[in-house]
Amino acid sequence: MSEYISRLVDQQLANELDAFGAVYITGPKWCGKTTTGMQQAKSYLFLQDPDNRQQYLNMAALEPSRLLEGENPRLIDEWQDAPQLWDAVRFEVDRRSKEGLFILTGSTTVDPQKIAHTGTGRITRLNMRTMSLFESGFSNGRVSLKAIFDGDEISGKSEHTISEVAEQIVRGGWPGSFNKSYETAKRQVAGYCRSIMETEISEPDGISRDPQKVKAVLKSYSRHVSSSASMTTITKDVSEYFNPLSRVTAIDYISALEKIYVVEELKAWSPRLRSKTAIAISPTRHFVDPAIAAHFLGAGASDLMNDLETYGLLFESLVVRDLRIYAESLGGSVYHYRDHSGLEADAIVHLPGGKWGAFEVKLGEAWIEEAAGNLLKLKDKIDTDKTKAPSFLGVICGSGYAYQRKDGVYVIPIDCLRN
Repeated sequence: MSEYISRLVDQQLANELDAFGAVYITGPKWCGKTTTGMQQAKSYLFLQDPDNRQQYLNMAALEPSRLLEGENPRLIDEWQDAPQLWDAVRFEVDRRSKEGLFILTGSTTVDPQKIAHTGTGRITRLNMRTMSLFESGFSNGRVSLKAIFDGDEISGKSEHTISEVAEQIVRGGWPGSFNKSYETAKRQVAGYCRSIMETEISEPDGISRDPQKVKAVLKSYSRHVSSSASMTTITKDVSEYFNPLSRVTAIDYISALEKIYVVEELKAWSPRLRSKTAIAISPTRHFVDPAIAAHFLGAGASDLMNDLETYGLLFESLVVRDLRIYAESLGGSVYHYRDHSGLEADAIVHLPGGKWGAFEVKLGEAWIEEAAGNLLKLKDKIDTDKTKAPSFLGVICGSGYAYQRKDGVYVIPIDCLRN
C-alpha cells in the first residue's frame, strides 16, 4: 500500500468526529475520501466490495443495523448504494447519544425522498476535493491565508515557472496520480473523464444519458470555465453538434454533473454597497478540478502556453479550487463578485464572524497593477456601516515574489499559498 498523503481535511474530520455522532464526507470519485476516512476509522464496510456487495445490500434491506456493528468510528463507504443506512446511522447515533461513531463517504447525492430524516444535529457533512497545490507539495506554503487575514507581513518566492504551473492544471489534483509522470497523469484524467460520460453521470438517478451529448455539454462548459456564461449560451454551443438540444436537457445534464461532484459553480457575493449599483447574481462556471476542463478542451501544458487567454481562465479555476480547500479548512467559504458597472473580484473569501478578503487572479505580473486598482475600487464601494471592511486585498499570480505593495495589496504566487 502506498504511503498516505496528508490532507487538510484530516483535522476537519477529527474536529467533526469530536462534535457529531457521524460525519458524511462528500466529493468526486477518486479524490481520496475513503483513504482519508480510513485513517481515523477503526472498522470498515465497503458496499462496493464485489465479493460481498449483494449480501450487504440484502442485509441493508432486511436489517440495516447489523451492518453498523463494529468498532467505532466505523467507516461506511459509498453508503448511498443502500440509502436505508442513513436512517439507521441517524437512529443509532440517537440511541447511543455519543460522538464519533460513524464516517460515511459518498460520491453522488441521494434523492431526499429515500431517507426519512435529514440527520441534522447527528450527521454533519464535510466536503472533500482533489488535492491543492500545497497538499501535493507543489506549493512551498510560505504565505498562509490565515496569516493575511490577520494582517501579517509576507515574503516568499515562487519555485516554479508558469509552464510547470500549466502542467499542474493538466495533470489535476487526484491523489492516484501523485508522483506519476505527466503523461501518465494525463491518461488517468482521460480515463476519469470517459467514466463521467459513460457511467457516472447516470448513477444518482439511474437515467441513461447519451455519452456524446454529455461530452458536448462538458466541452461547452469547459470553454466557458471561470465565466458567468448563461445556460442559453451553453445550450447554443451544444446545439452546434446536436440540433436542437433543449435548454431543459442542458440543465438536466449539468445538474447531474453537480450531483456527482464534477461541476462546482462559484456563487455570487452580495455585500452592502455605498451606491445603488446592481450586483450580478449569476455563478461563475467551474469544475471540481481544472484538469477536467483541460481534457475536454484537448489542451496540454504546451497548448496552454500557446493560448494564454485559455490558460488564464484555467489558472483562475485552479486558484478557486485551492482557495476553496484552504478557506474551508479555516471554516470559511469562497464566492465571486461582479456588479453591473463591470467591477469584479475573482474570489471573495469569507470566514466565520464576517471577516472577508478579496482576490483577483492574474497569470502574469503585467496585469497586477490593473488588478490591484480594481480591488481598491471594490473596497471603496463597500458600505462599512453594514459590511465589515476587508481584512485584505490580494492578487494571486502564476510566479514571482510574494510581497505587500505600498497600497496594501498583497501579491502572492499560487505556489507560495497555503491555508
